[in-house]
Amino acid sequence: MSEAENLEQPIGNLTTFRPDIKVLDCSIRDGGLMNNHNFSHEFVRAVYEACVSAGLDYMEMGYKNTKKQFPTSEFGPWKHCDEKDLREVVGENKTPLKLAVMADAGKCDYKTDIKPKKDSVLDMIRVACYIHQIPLAIEMIHDAHKKGYETTCNLMAVSKINEKQVLDGLYAICDSPVNAIYIVDSFGSLYPEQIRRLTTRYCSIAKQHDKHIGIHTHNNQSLAFATTTESLIFGASFADASLAGMGRGAGNCQTELLIGFLRNPKFKLRPLIEVINKWVEPLRSTLKWGFDIPYMITGQLNEHPRAAMKLMENEANPDYLKFFDEMTEIGF
Repeated sequence: MSEAENLEQPIGNLTTFRPDIKVLDCSIRDGGLMNNHNFSHEFVRAVYEACVSAGLDYMEMGYKNTKKQFPTSEFGPWKHCDEKDLREVVGENKTPLKLAVMADAGKCDYKTDIKPKKDSVLDMIRVACYIHQIPLAIEMIHDAHKKGYETTCNLMAVSKINEKQVLDGLYAICDSPVNAIYIVDSFGSLYPEQIRRLTTRYCSIAKQHDKHIGIHTHNNQSLAFATTTESLIFGASFADASLAGMGRGAGNCQTELLIGFLRNPKFKLRPLIEVINKWVEPLRSTLKWGFDIPYMITGQLNEHPRAAMKLMENEANPDYLKFFDEMTEIGF
């Protein structure tokens, strides 16, 4: 058996469950990219209560990004996740559900805006960065760790990075006190075979440093669930998902699908279906997330979906063919 074949061995099987797998619902953070994080406190509370009742491990409340770049006149409270807004929703969060926020490298005044853990209801800081921002991300991870938080590093747009850059970046991040490192398919462009390869490489390095690997996917090619489960099968132990896939553009792996796949008896599906039915689906007509042809095109081209999002937001009857020709110039 070759080294590559030896690495790519599934962990567990479909008749049992792996208790090491942790599920994080990112509905408010990723879904908020479709409405500038202007969810009502009542809506966020409903999602929180559903996550608690469903037995999920983490809920991402939004971003911890600076008001200098994202003023409150344009962005809702979940772009900043001030402590008063968090506590209005979760109180003291005396539940097993852990709460997380994402802090973007270069967009967060982390030294002042992230309070020590003892003064916050948050449990985890998820630092998101691009490959060139890894030095700053490591500084942010050290800061959050010293303040008492669990940490992750979400290395974005991995589909745009060559393998040597990925490996160099992973080794650098692994030298920090980070708890988990995420594979992030930002553009929904990766296929299960590619995710399998990335997962095995990530896990091989992470194991040497006692770190966990996570997976965050987008649904541009209707593969978010498939790529998420593929990563879990081959060693990832943290998985992001969102209710009804509510997320930026084409959305994410659906939480309700993932819970059904994992077979862990601690997870309960009914509370998720209930909150989707009452709160999430009624927003689809205005937020307009989910698979659509423009998102498919950007996914296949391995490009950020911002152009597709602009088209879908501004045109009632978007011209798919015109968009295709503009994105590809001469087509393919």
